[in-house]
Amino acid sequence: MNSVNPVQVVAVSGGKGGVGKSNVSVNMAIALAEQGKRVVLLDADLGLANLDILLGLSVNKNISDVLAGEATLSEVMVEGPSGIKIIPASSGTQQMANLGEVEHAGIITAFSELSDYMDVLIVDTAAGISKTVTSFVRASQETLIVVTDEPTSIADAYALIKVLERDCRLNRFRVVANMVRTPKEGQALFNKLATVADRFLDVTLQYCGSIPMDEAVRKSVQRQKAVLEAYPRSKAAVAYRSLAQKVATWPLPVTPKGNLEFFVERLVQGVGVA
Repeated sequence: MNSVNPVQVVAVSGGKGGVGKSNVSVNMAIALAEQGKRVVLLDADLGLANLDILLGLSVNKNISDVLAGEATLSEVMVEGPSGIKIIPASSGTQQMANLGEVEHAGIITAFSELSDYMDVLIVDTAAGISKTVTSFVRASQETLIVVTDEPTSIADAYALIKVLERDCRLNRFRVVANMVRTPKEGQALFNKLATVADRFLDVTLQYCGSIPMDEAVRKSVQRQKAVLEAYPRSKAAVAYRSLAQKVATWPLPVTPKGNLEFFVERLVQGVGVA
C-alpha cells in the first residue's frame, strides 16, 4: 500500500565539525517524536559512525550491510529515545563512496519501502563541503545550517552555502545558532552570516532561533544520552523543543512519497561518483 503521508526530508549541516550538529539532529528528532511524529534519523557521516555512539546504542549492523545485501534498512535501524529510529553509519569504511548500480537500485527500493513508516527523515551530514555532503543536502527538502559564534564556523557555513548555491542551485537555507550565551547573541550571529551572504550570494537565509550554551548538554554527551532524555527541563531541551515546533510548521512535499524517492535517487547519483 502506498503512503498517503508526505515525508519531510531535512538535512542538518554546518560546514565544519564541532558546532554541535549531531546534537541538534538527535534532539530535534526526539522533540519531533514527542509531538507524535514518526522520525527516522540517518547518520550520513557514512564512514565515521557517530549517532549510535552519541546515544550509547548497541549496533550490530549498519548501512554498509544494506549495501552488501546482507540486511534491509528496517533490520539495521535501531530504536532511540522517544521511539525515534536511527540508521547507523559504518565506521572506517569508504564503501559508500563507490556504489554500484545494483546497490543503487537496492537502496532506492529500501528507502521507498520505509516511507510508509515515517513522517520525517532527518539527515545528519558529515562536516565539510565534500561531494557526499552536498549530495545529501541537495537531495533534501529542507537544509538547516548549524553555526556557532566562532569565525571558523561562520566562514565554513558561508563556504557551504556558497558551494550549494553555485553547484547545486539551492537558494534557501534555514539557520540555527548553537551554544550561544543569550538569544541576542544568537540573533547577532545570524546577522553576521546573513550580511555576508546578502552581499555576495543570491540566497535567502531564515533564522530558526538559538540553542543556549548549557552544561546539561556536555553532561548528557558524557552519559551518552540526548539532553532531552537526560535533562528534559534544561534550557537546551526547552530550546530544542521550540526548534522542533518550528520544523513541524515547515511546508510538506506536494505529493506523498515523491520527495523521499527524489531524495534517494539524488543521493545515490551523487554518492556514487567516485
